[in-house]
Amino acid sequence: MLAGRTPGHALDAIGRAEAVQLADALAARPLAAVVASPLERTQETAAAIAGRHGMPVETDPALVEIDFGAWTGAALDSLHGTEAWRCYNAFRGTACSPDGEPMLAVQMRAVSAMVRLREAHPGAEVVLVSHADVIKAALAHFLAMPLDLFQRIEIAPASRSLVRLGADWVRVEAINLPPGA
Repeated sequence: MLAGRTPGHALDAIGRAEAVQLADALAARPLAAVVASPLERTQETAAAIAGRHGMPVETDPALVEIDFGAWTGAALDSLHGTEAWRCYNAFRGTACSPDGEPMLAVQMRAVSAMVRLREAHPGAEVVLVSHADVIKAALAHFLAMPLDLFQRIEIAPASRSLVRLGADWVRVEAINLPPGA
């Protein structure tokens, strides 16, 4: 199912275990903040990380999942094979789900949030917890990759990617590290 922003989609037992593994992997990091999308599943993951550091989870609506519009709640099997779904996945830079949010808007809000958080925590390490398409859109921006090619980036649940963002430079140092790495 394409859950999108539908409330009530919490982590299952596997997701909770992955969140703990991720928190363990980040336990020794000197974090300045843990910031998450407002959705349950990201809040749970962020809470596992923030809890290890004795800090609260900050919520940033700019990190929320893409709005899939009319496709929200649809079974993926019902979308596969349709021309609209094929175009959406082949041309994310221009195609949009029916009544949904354009990927360019997702990218803009995610990158803007990252820049804003860099300015709020200069030189510090901040963990952002978001959703696969949002993460891929931000990574595509920093890799100077067209959104039409962003499906080449794999983002698994509870994986982490590392982006170092300076005022006038950026380095993508890791993509899709497993939770325990």
